[in-house]
Order: sequence, then structure tokens, then C-alpha cells
Amino acid sequence: MTAALIGFAAVLLLAFMRMPLGLALGLVGFIGFSELSSYRAGMSNAARLVIDSGQSYGLSVVPLFILMGLMVDRGGMARELYRAAYAFLGHRKGGLAMSTITACGMFSAICGSSLATAATMSKVSMPEMRRYKYDDSLATASIAAGGTLGILIPPSVILVIYGLITNVSVGKLFIAGVLPGLIGVLFYLAAVLFVVTRNPAAGPAGERSGWGERLGALRDVWATLGLFIFVIGGIYIGAFTPTEAAGMGAAGAIAIAYFRGALSWKVVMEVSRETTLTTAKLFMVLFGAMIFSNFVNRAGLPDALLAIANGFDFPPMGIIFMILLIYLVLGCVFESLSMILLTVPIFAPLVEGLGFDLIWFGILVVVATEISLITPPIGMNVFVLKGVLRDVSVKTIFKGVTPFWIADIFRIILLALVPALSLYLPSMMTYTH
Repeated sequence: MTAALIGFAAVLLLAFMRMPLGLALGLVGFIGFSELSSYRAGMSNAARLVIDSGQSYGLSVVPLFILMGLMVDRGGMARELYRAAYAFLGHRKGGLAMSTITACGMFSAICGSSLATAATMSKVSMPEMRRYKYDDSLATASIAAGGTLGILIPPSVILVIYGLITNVSVGKLFIAGVLPGLIGVLFYLAAVLFVVTRNPAAGPAGERSGWGERLGALRDVWATLGLFIFVIGGIYIGAFTPTEAAGMGAAGAIAIAYFRGALSWKVVMEVSRETTLTTAKLFMVLFGAMIFSNFVNRAGLPDALLAIANGFDFPPMGIIFMILLIYLVLGCVFESLSMILLTVPIFAPLVEGLGFDLIWFGILVVVATEISLITPPIGMNVFVLKGVLRDVSVKTIFKGVTPFWIADIFRIILLALVPALSLYLPSMMTYTH
């Protein structure tokens, strides 16, 4: 246990010294494993992990879903999703902020990236909210909070990485994220309602749309929503695996972009380059995390933590809430991917040893990670918005997101106390891999 804690501290130190996280995890994991056995065994372990993981068929789901999300972004689908949400909600107090959150949820369902969702929706919804004199804090907060849904509503790259680290079915993780994601949308809408109830001037009502406009707006988004239903529905009924779904989803996104006239040689080259770079960065971090995970398991840290928990005779659910509290604290200083890669190899065996379902725990981890995207001082979605909206201060955005991360606290408590919200849909699946 001492060796594992020293290794964990070394990773934190190297990360604070600006060493790339994947390299820090891999280096500490390699040295730690070698010191506990031999450097020959450490070299063999690292090489085997990288080769086996790199040749894994299931890992190809990552670049395919990244490609799908980027192509959806280039296809201009975000504006149509926002228009559809506005047609039904825009006439209410805070309706434009509610429309933004709803559109973020729909865009997340085919994008899979929180940062991309926040950056894209800021360009679509912010001009409209400013036209209706929305308070900057509410306007930016609805975009930042809505963007966090991108890592929970499937397809989610973060859920794929969690599944690979814990050897849990990626398909079941995707389906498990559907209901918690919808609950997240409802809680965020309630947060908007709370803000405009206290201060009606923060979110004036927009214009009411007629049923003709509403039906027209729905017609514009049928292809986008159809793509999500096809990909996730196919996984749910067992028609294809997540990897096959990713391939068909990417092909579908390319086809939609082509028929909308948004596909050009320049776009293809840009999307291909960005997909390659993003995938390479994720794979480097993932391989480093796997090497570090082997070291932690070899050092016996998960078993030691389980023994300590049993020794104190602490209620298992109490331990879960302590772990979630750790995630909330870490979220103040770490970005989402780093937090998951550093902690899941340690906590997952402990949670499994306590008798909890790792799919349920994965959803809790991702929701906790969502909160970290909008909490100070390092809320990545907040700084993405600041980069796009240079005339809005970081302080204004952080002030606005407070009701939203409080709503997230209530959501994570609800999901922890009612596991069926995460596990019911996966339990009904015919696909089990």
C-alpha cells in the first residue's frame, strides 16, 4: 500500500510539473511494477499491455465515435436542434436557456464531447439570448451546464474509456447513461426555473411559435435524432456491437453532412486530422493508465483499502459517498479525463469488492466528473466559453453555474440511492458484451 501511495503522489507531482498525464502514468507504473518484481518483468508487462490494447478490436470504437461527433459538428446540426427546442420552450420565462439545455442534450447524443457541445452551442444560442436581453450569467451558465451532458448521454468517449479500464460492457454503459442523462436535463431545467423565479428579468420569454413552426422544426432534425436512435437502439436490441454501431454512426454522420452540402474535401481533411490527433492523445493516456493500474493492483492497494473499510465496519453506501466526495474535491483541481484515469484503477476494485455494480458506479463517476466541468477553479467548460465569449468574465460564468452544479449534487445523490435508474435499462438488454 505504501508503494502504491508513493506512486500516486509521484503521478500528481509529475502532472503538476506539466508532464503529459499519459507519460506520467506510464512512467510511474513501469518503475513501480519493476521495483516490486524486476525491470525485465516491468518491460514485458508494459509492452504486452500496449500491444494487446493497441490490437484490441473494441478500442476502435473511440476514433469512430470521435469522427461521428466531429462530422455532426461540421454538418451544422446544432442550429437545427436549438431551433426545434426553441419552438417548444422559447415562449416561457427562461425559455431560451431551457432551449439551450435541451438542445445540448440532443447534440450530446450524437457528439459525445462536453467541450465540443459547449463550444458549438455557445455560437448558436448566445446571440439569441443576448437579443432578448438575457443576463450573461444565466445565458453562459446554461451553455456550460448543458455541455456537461456530452460525457454521459451516449455515445460517450469517457464511458468507453471507463469500460476499457474496468472490463465492463461498453454497450451496457451506454444504455445505462440514457435515463441519468435525461434526469440531468430535467434537473437543469429546474435550475433555470429557480433562477427566473427569483429574478424574472434574468430570462425574459421569447416569441411563441405556432404548431406549423414546431412541426417544421421537428422535420429539420429527424435525420439527427434518427441517427441517435439507430445507433443506441441497435446496441440496446443486440443488432450490433458498440464498435459496429460506431462505424455505422460515423458513416451516417458523413452521409447527413453530404446531403446537406456541408461535406467538402477541406472538411474531410480537417475532420480526419482532428480525429487522428484526438485519438492518439487518448490512446497515449489510456495505455499509461493501464500500466499504472497494473502497478497499483500488484502493490495491493485495492485489497488494502477494502480491508481498511471492512476493519472500520463502515456502511458500504457510506464508503460510496466518501468516494463521491473525493471526486467532487478532485474535480476542483483536475480535468475530467485525468480524474477518471487516476482514480478508477484504485476505486473500481474496492467498489466491486463491496458488492456494488461497476456499471452503476461508472454512471456515478461520470456524473461526478460532469460537476467538475463547471466548478471553480478549473471548470473546463467555463474556460471553453470564456475563449469563445471574450467579453464575459470567468467570475460571471462561475456565478451563473452555481444553481446547476447544486442541481447535479441532488442528481448524484438520487442516482446513488436509487441504482435502478442506472441499471434498469441495461438489465433488459439482449446484448451482453
